[in-house]
Amino acid sequence: MKPLARYASLYGYADLTRSLGIDPIPLVREMGLDPASLNLQDRWLPAVTVAELLEKTAAVSGCEDFGLRLAELRRFSNLGPLSLAVREEPDVRSALQMLARYQHAYNEAVWTRLFETEGLATLRVELDFGEPVEARQSSELAVAVLHRLLRGFLGPQWKPVAVCFGHRPPERTARHRKFFGPTVRFDQEFSGIAFAAGDLDSMNKMSDPLLRPYAQQVLESLEPAKDAIVVDRVRSLIELLLPLGRCSVDQVARSLGVDRRTVHRRLAESGETYSSVLNAARVDLAERMVGSGRYSMTEIAELLSFSAPSNFSRWFRTQFGCSPRQWQQDESRRLRGG
Repeated sequence: MKPLARYASLYGYADLTRSLGIDPIPLVREMGLDPASLNLQDRWLPAVTVAELLEKTAAVSGCEDFGLRLAELRRFSNLGPLSLAVREEPDVRSALQMLARYQHAYNEAVWTRLFETEGLATLRVELDFGEPVEARQSSELAVAVLHRLLRGFLGPQWKPVAVCFGHRPPERTARHRKFFGPTVRFDQEFSGIAFAAGDLDSMNKMSDPLLRPYAQQVLESLEPAKDAIVVDRVRSLIELLLPLGRCSVDQVARSLGVDRRTVHRRLAESGETYSSVLNAARVDLAERMVGSGRYSMTEIAELLSFSAPSNFSRWFRTQFGCSPRQWQQDESRRLRGG
């Protein structure tokens, strides 16, 4: 199945795009994404879509260093639960090893590999989107995020031996040199960061030993069962595609890079069917949408891909035991304490 990424990988995208004089909404929709999902950091989407969106935005805005600028807006917390565990590792080596091991919990398309030889450590970044795609912006974003992490581990005075990119240099490299320093290089055999191997044994300046037991609990939560991974992937794509009117098993299968029979088989191995996962997603979305009061029943029916509001109402009554409006009224009374 094709790798997925969390929407957190697009943190700051809308603000950065607007600062360049571009409306991000049409670009997001052109990629088949729901703009409202940009605020749902833990929702998943195809990683290749992230790469294509970054390249498209860089081209439209004329900003060759869009990925680098996006990295400047990143926070350590954008790694989600993984940030808590990585931060509490005692030294840089163990922090990087943990990051490499659990990076799938944030972005399944990014692989980091650490090599040591003759006093030099090399942190290589490899991108695998499951299909050929231009990924200059994604590469610069990934390497820049790692650079910021290393500075967090080692302190602001830390400097790498070299920062390397496999692609050609941009027309202007001033921003790259300001961010990475004078040792940034292009047209290299790999993308990544080279630094003194001795830095790996340095104390992680962000670590607090008293918090390590709690960080270990977070780590355990990042290792879902294999069955849960399949169901969660399908569920995330359903929630992504449902409001766009594209939520068919064929579309979900294409997004995962497999055929529909594989989707049905993998779900069956988990004790689920496509219909059961679709229905569970609809139940959660309907509860939020009806309860919020921000949508009309017609809008909710359309967003959940029902052919008519009456069909949505009948389905809702089956799931919740009352009509949508009655449930909305009861929920309003409950929130008022009545």
